[in-house]
Amino acid sequence: MATQLLTNGSPLYTTKDSFSGEDGAIPVLDYSKLVSSDPSLRSLAVHDMGRACIDYGCFIVTNHAIPDTVIKRPIDKLFEFFDLPEDEKRKYDHKDPTDLIRWGKGNLNHVSREFVKMAVHPTFHCASSPPGFSEILQEYTHKVRELGIELLGGISTALGLERDYIEKKMNLKSGYDFFTANDYPSRQHSENRIGQFAHIDPSLIILIIQNVSGGLQVEHNGKWLNVNLKPDWIFVNVADHLEYKSALHRVVVNNEVRRATLPLFLGPSLDTVVSPAPEFTDNGRSPAYLGITYKQYLEYNNFHVIDGKSCLNQIRL
Repeated sequence: MATQLLTNGSPLYTTKDSFSGEDGAIPVLDYSKLVSSDPSLRSLAVHDMGRACIDYGCFIVTNHAIPDTVIKRPIDKLFEFFDLPEDEKRKYDHKDPTDLIRWGKGNLNHVSREFVKMAVHPTFHCASSPPGFSEILQEYTHKVRELGIELLGGISTALGLERDYIEKKMNLKSGYDFFTANDYPSRQHSENRIGQFAHIDPSLIILIIQNVSGGLQVEHNGKWLNVNLKPDWIFVNVADHLEYKSALHRVVVNNEVRRATLPLFLGPSLDTVVSPAPEFTDNGRSPAYLGITYKQYLEYNNFHVIDGKSCLNQIRL
């Protein structure tokens, strides 16, 4: 896809660029098999998830048993938040990337996106409006976090490690998790179709729910694949700190429907030193990356400012 650079280094597309994706076969994981009492079903689910992480860097989770109301209510509340008067939202318009609640907008000429970011673990933070927002979001992030821990257990097993290996090594009990809500307006009378430029994320995994299907695309073997989700499906993206394969992804704005996404980023604790596991660097194999704390890594990434690049290159040995 042809691009040019703005003076601030951000990628800019031209009207000749195509943002159509292919309706490819994103791997699907039946979560009920992963937690089944049948060892053969669990083994099959673990194998399939491991292959998806290696080959795609992402997968879709079905049959996860999170109630529909737990998913739908935060979406409704988030639309209420984004519909607040801008003066009320601007109290979260902080420039310090370490602030625990941050609100902002994309450049409307190039990126159609309004967002709010909130640190939700180990301590929970939430915007004070609209009423009831905090309780609803806390329930949502708690349920999705529980599911994410189970998935990381399956990934540990797929790597041939103890099921709680990642949970213990990354100190997930005190893990630094943050929630980002994105509001993508419809763009019926505009050539602007980008909601977020192609990028790769920090953290271990990101779990994404959205209100309408379409918009999210992942790169696979040089092609952009559409991530078409049903209302109760969850998209899981592998991020830098698993380094299976950090999936490059982008968002294309729906021209007719307002779209919201709810990514939850599960990460290590801020003071955890993340480095190549010794189980994979024995027998004379040298580590490929420098070991640094998760906090240092986020600082490299300006606490998750999307710039289209992974920070892994900065710590590659």
